[in-house]
Amino acid sequence: MPDLLPIPLAQEPTAPALTPEVQGREVERLGPGAPPLLFLEGEAMSRRLWEFFTAQIPNPNTRRAYYGAICQFSAWCLRHGLQDLTRVQPIHVAAWIQQSGESRSRPTVKQHLAAVRMLFDWMILGQFLPVNPAASVRGPKHSVKRGKTPVLSSEEMGELLASLPTDKVLALRDRALLGVMAYTFARIGAVLSLKVEDYYIQRRRGWLRLHEKGARSMRSPATTHSNSILTST
Repeated sequence: MPDLLPIPLAQEPTAPALTPEVQGREVERLGPGAPPLLFLEGEAMSRRLWEFFTAQIPNPNTRRAYYGAICQFSAWCLRHGLQDLTRVQPIHVAAWIQQSGESRSRPTVKQHLAAVRMLFDWMILGQFLPVNPAASVRGPKHSVKRGKTPVLSSEEMGELLASLPTDKVLALRDRALLGVMAYTFARIGAVLSLKVEDYYIQRRRGWLRLHEKGARSMRSPATTHSNSILTST
């Protein structure tokens, strides 16, 4: 009986190397600023960093904001002689937060701390760090009891909508956007993502299908004013 030839095992595909050109494209896509060199020590850590922004943060606005915070923290650490990620301690994160609070608002500082804390957790899962140095650092307290955005009365909103021309397509679009935001209290992002099919009639009443954050969809009844604005455009 002839000897059986060994069957070669299929090799797993290897990911492309993170060349400077690839990293440069990632930086341009995430936002302006110097790359976070503190988190780019070797190809494995660099890949872990880019996976954090692409796999963990789906929202592009949050991704850009977190990337800016990580770049600022990395630049601060390098200026203070912290060139090794494992040398970062809670006292360093606390000092950076305190210094950031001197020139930035409290909500921005809290967001920056959340970005750094989340990235450190991601690095721990990748076995690049034993502990999270930002876990025990507390951010500034911030609470809002009354918003700063002024609210127009129904008469003022009626005057604003009446002042818009109705002989141009762009003016009709702006009138519809302002009217929907005013009479449904929807976010501007949800209103801008509306399509024609998101306005429909059910049981002789107009409804709006709003696409909110986190891929959530919410139905909102169209008021008499918003109905008249949408049907007239």
